[in-house]
Amino acid sequence: MANHKSSLKRIRSDKQKRERNRYQHKTTRNAIKYFKTIEKKEEADKKLPEILSMVDKLSKRNIIHSNKAARLKSSLTRHKNSLK
Repeated sequence: MANHKSSLKRIRSDKQKRERNRYQHKTTRNAIKYFKTIEKKEEADKKLPEILSMVDKLSKRNIIHSNKAARLKSSLTRHKNSLK
């Protein structure tokens, strides 16, 4: 266990950041899973910009790697384009 005040504060703040990052990442993953079940193009057209924005925010905050964000965005766009 840490002894210095600053290290105790760092432990507390790291825990809060970790919980926030996990929540945002899990929310985005759930949105992606839901998006992949969509079968109507109109609904996918509405949802895609929201999900791409979520992925971009995760990438910007270094919660996910930028290459993974690009790969996810590509696969989601391909899914939307494959719908009729």
